Amino acid sequence: MDKKIITFGEVMLRLATPGFQRFSQAREYSASFGGGEANVAVSLANYGMATEFITRLPENDIAQSALMNLRQYGVGTNHIIRGGDRMGIYFLESGSIARPSKVIYDRSGSSISEITPKMVNWREVFRDACWFHYTGITPALSQGAADTCFEAIKLAQEMGVTVSVDLNYRKNLWKYGKKASEIMPDLVKESDIILGNEEDADKIFGIKPTNFDVTNTGGEITPEDFEPVCKEISMKFPKATKIIITLRGSVNANHNRWGGVMYCADKFYRSKLYDLTHIVDRVGGGDSFMGGLIYGLLNHPKDDQKALDFAVAASALKHTIHGDYNLVTVDEVNTLLTGDASGRVIR
Repeated sequence: MDKKIITFGEVMLRLATPGFQRFSQAREYSASFGGGEANVAVSLANYGMATEFITRLPENDIAQSALMNLRQYGVGTNHIIRGGDRMGIYFLESGSIARPSKVIYDRSGSSISEITPKMVNWREVFRDACWFHYTGITPALSQGAADTCFEAIKLAQEMGVTVSVDLNYRKNLWKYGKKASEIMPDLVKESDIILGNEEDADKIFGIKPTNFDVTNTGGEITPEDFEPVCKEISMKFPKATKIIITLRGSVNANHNRWGGVMYCADKFYRSKLYDLTHIVDRVGGGDSFMGGLIYGLLNHPKDDQKALDFAVAASALKHTIHGDYNLVTVDEVNTLLTGDASGRVIR
């Protein structure tokens, strides 16, 4: 049996306004499911990897629909625990041109926010696993979720399972009396792979490039500016073998430049920058990068540049797909990697 990739976090009901309508205009919402770690699991399942998603869900029909949705895409749900009263929800208003997208969370008191250590049998979960992935979103939900995350990380390391983290700073979630800067360092220092975007390290650790303003890039972004950031993160967390940063230069809500860099063993890798001119849905872009990166690192363990390039191409394609999930195949990513971005009809 293939060794599994385990992801841990919250899957939510996603309610999106139709098209580019504002919340005040919408009289109906498009319902789907999503959440950072679930999105990563779906990406990997699409690439043919064995996955297992861990969360806590209530016993109701909406939660059952979420489980069926994950299983539809081949994600393992055998170790999901049940309990609590509700699933988290997030509302999405898609922006356009100079108007940014907006997300409103309704996840206080969700089942996973009430999770505590020892609820999940992590030793059984990791018995046939090679990789464990979490994000900074889960520890932001509650002290219990943060403690459970730490419990999983420590056992994963003890059992020889690679641990990756997407820093994923969400200022609107840290509401239980702790700051990200108080919780995240203890988790991250036990992680092997660290991923962040161009501002995560600044918001959590105070590490940022010189002369860079994420709100005023004009669409231009210089990958080399982030080499010192990677080095500083590496010095702060010496256990980590690879530091990766996704780079997004926003021209406007529909037009971004997208790429990534990786720092490993004193080598600095940079990807091609993709010009994403007609974005369909950017939510889940970072998660699709992480899914592509895990696939790349596992399938090309001696070629970090190839792993990085796969991750960036996979996430570039995600921007063409509605919903949280990146529903692309390895062949589609490889086609883009060969330079074929024509979008010609396949028949």
